[in-house]
Amino acid sequence: MRQILILFCLCSLLSVSSWGQTADTGVHVVTIFDEMAKQEPGKGVVTVHQSDAIRALVGAHMYGTNVEQEGETAYLKIQGYRAQVFSGNNQRKSKDEAFRKEKEIKELFPDVPTYVTYNAPFWKLRVGDFRSHEEAYQMMRRLMAAFPDYAKEMYIVKEEVKIPLN
Repeated sequence: MRQILILFCLCSLLSVSSWGQTADTGVHVVTIFDEMAKQEPGKGVVTVHQSDAIRALVGAHMYGTNVEQEGETAYLKIQGYRAQVFSGNNQRKSKDEAFRKEKEIKELFPDVPTYVTYNAPFWKLRVGDFRSHEEAYQMMRRLMAAFPDYAKEMYIVKEEVKIPLN
């Protein structure tokens, strides 16, 4: 009986898709330990004995320090995709052009995040936080349809993106 319980706990830990609390963000997400400790009428009680170090490791491999808090929203930072809309190295015009294009995109797609960055000597405008190449490609096609003049410059880039947790 005890071996079955241990096997159940191990399988649950391996198959769970929830994650733990990160020390530096203060974000608390329900873990398998919290779910197992819930007391519900008519159901048994599960007691898990392990060190705090093991409890802290739950979810650390996949999520670890990749959780970031901005205001009320927690984000998971992962490798994902964005649509690059503009890149220019003309020091006099590229910055203004990147911000102008960002403003135009924000008017049509207010819920899609945009990122203007400068990495010498290039100003870049990238759009979206997508988990898959296909999601980024769909957004890029929508952008091409809305802004046909920008279409020649657009392509998908892989970079760290922010996926909302709540």
